Amino acid sequence: MKPTKAKIPTRRAFAERLVEYGEIDKEFVVFESDIGYSTYTHLFGDKYPNRYFNMGIQELNTMDAAAGMASEGRTALVAGYGVFLSMRAIEAVRSFVCYPNLNVKIISSHGGITPAIDGVTHQASEDMAFLTSLPNMKVLAPADTVASRKCVDLVMQTPGPCFVRLMRDPYFDVYTEEDQFRTGGSALLREGGDITIASYGDMVFQALEAAEVLSKEGIEAEVLDLYSVKPIDYSAVRKSIEKTGHLIVAEDHQKRNAAGYDLASYCLREYPVPFGQIGLDDTFAESGDYYALIEKYGLSARHIAEKAKIVAAK
Repeated sequence: MKPTKAKIPTRRAFAERLVEYGEIDKEFVVFESDIGYSTYTHLFGDKYPNRYFNMGIQELNTMDAAAGMASEGRTALVAGYGVFLSMRAIEAVRSFVCYPNLNVKIISSHGGITPAIDGVTHQASEDMAFLTSLPNMKVLAPADTVASRKCVDLVMQTPGPCFVRLMRDPYFDVYTEEDQFRTGGSALLREGGDITIASYGDMVFQALEAAEVLSKEGIEAEVLDLYSVKPIDYSAVRKSIEKTGHLIVAEDHQKRNAAGYDLASYCLREYPVPFGQIGLDDTFAESGDYYALIEKYGLSARHIAEKAKIVAAK
């Protein structure tokens, strides 16, 4: 699949489909903490004002209120910046959403370091570690606008808590309307026989670019989009690494306690292969241009390709 330039960010694509889905399901409600114009959930509030609750700048209480609504049987969505929903509100997510296994869907904008110019306070580079650790939680990270729109239907039709990681800016589109998504699924975006590159979200496009670079040097990389980070598609990863014999995991996140650690542990237990990991190396990023940041902090296609050559040589 060849990526094309995206016109809108995943956060807007999700919100636009949410408005459409409001006609399909007339019962669910949306909560947010005074940033509806950033998450674009104001579009839902404009059309369905009686189902939209702006709770002010208080993410913990917003999550509590959504859990209370869900405890009475209505599906509740909470939208906001990932760094605040995954940390400021984490106690409520753990104890009042995941523990009772309620239908609360957390719509997390500004995932990873995609809010680059907003600086470290708004960059959610630890969110997957927190959310994937919680029992009953499903975690999705769509890479483009089509996947984001389809994630609306997916989370609304999936029982229990869900966390959807969206991005600040538009990058690329790679999927078509015919593509299907499921919890526990993944997508094979490029076939190859020498090394597997598994990624999600914005890193999918860096992985695809790296694969093109590697191909010119005689290394054919297979690229997997792990859009379902929890549950992760172990069977697809296993099938791929049985063919390629090598694995790189690239993610816009701290190296610790996310998909890289998960798959490293899986390989160690089930199918050992030479392994490499791309992610933030126990560091915060900084405020700046997104592409400059991923280059500086080792997340770019160039870094993925260089790591892949080292791993593939083992």
